[in-house]
Amino acid sequence: MEKDIISTIIREGQDYIPEIELYSRPMDFEQNGNYVFVGVRQCGKSYMLYQRIQQLLREGHNIREIVYVNFDDERLRQMKAEELDLILQAYSSTNESRPLLFFDEIQNIDGWEHFARRLANQKYQVFITGSNAKMLGRDIATTLGGRYWTRNVYPFSFKEYIGRERIDLDPHWSESPQLKAAVERVFNAYFQFGGFPEVFDVTAKRIWLNELYNKIFFSDLVVRNKVRNEAALRMTVKRLAESVKQPIAYNRISNLVKSTGVNCQPNTVMDYVGFLRDACMIFSLANYVSKFSERETIKKHYFVDNGLLNIFLSDGNANLLENLCAIHLHRQYDETQLFFYKKNIEVDFYLPEEKTAIQACYSLNDLLTSEREINALVKLHAFEPLQRALIITRDEETTIHKDNGLTIEVKPIWKWLLE
Repeated sequence: MEKDIISTIIREGQDYIPEIELYSRPMDFEQNGNYVFVGVRQCGKSYMLYQRIQQLLREGHNIREIVYVNFDDERLRQMKAEELDLILQAYSSTNESRPLLFFDEIQNIDGWEHFARRLANQKYQVFITGSNAKMLGRDIATTLGGRYWTRNVYPFSFKEYIGRERIDLDPHWSESPQLKAAVERVFNAYFQFGGFPEVFDVTAKRIWLNELYNKIFFSDLVVRNKVRNEAALRMTVKRLAESVKQPIAYNRISNLVKSTGVNCQPNTVMDYVGFLRDACMIFSLANYVSKFSERETIKKHYFVDNGLLNIFLSDGNANLLENLCAIHLHRQYDETQLFFYKKNIEVDFYLPEEKTAIQACYSLNDLLTSEREINALVKLHAFEPLQRALIITRDEETTIHKDNGLTIEVKPIWKWLLE
């Protein structure tokens, strides 16, 4: 690796990053903190670095203090961990000031965490992104030794999406027919195509999402994990998408994949699900009342963005609605707080610490469907007294009072997401 190449990359970042137009996303930073941002590819992690750089410039820092390096750059493909110090050498050869360091997709360099630890020990301020949840894993956390704050980055929430569309909502927006209509119109696109920042600006959204999935599939799944049976992995992803509302066991997925003529064993499926989680493409919820062994092997799996899920579905409104509810909750609660509940009854989402239960139901117009969703909450209330019970629908809104004292709020999802 030549130092001159790194110097060129540093200068390029200093030239173009101040000029990037950004929609500012909410993120608080400790004044001298070091950060690791983790999330699925294209979710906006790089923009979080750009946002922080522009914020520091507004606070009085000079652009020549900024060192931004994107390790997806093809000029750095052959770089090794022992060469990372060349970044500091390239900067110090033309600058006397102490740099502020921004490293994008650094997980491409095996052993990067030792370099990051040394920088923190030497009191550099460092900001890092990666598309691999293993960056938050125990081994790396041990190496970094508490020297970094970790932050999960997601595609835009609906509230951010509304802001990006420049729709200003006051506290009483739902009482305005014009604002309500604008929110519902924008929600239709968000519901189908998700919140990846770049999807805003493309007309052929489904094509863009397919291309993104292929990048994730080959770069973050196949190549990174040395997957040999690509067909089995593809079918596993497809079956997970089709089963997004249902708890499903690894051996069940294996059988579904085998039914297409592709050989795939349950332990292989378990590995594939782990790869998808590491790539931040899916997250999983356990059954609150299941045995420990079942908690680990029978889970509900959701996609981190509705747009990614939708490319696998032909008529999936119910799946998309529940998946979007799961995303909204997952952004607020980790997997030690958020569960589903299945034991004689089934409730989609259960927050035991908050004594809250949530059903996702596209429509309650069908009487049998309405009774099933309501009765599940009533029965759960008898076992686990609830402080709040909700049914999230596509458009319906009402309040249901039951004889046992339980009040069930029925809310349209576009309104719930903005609370």
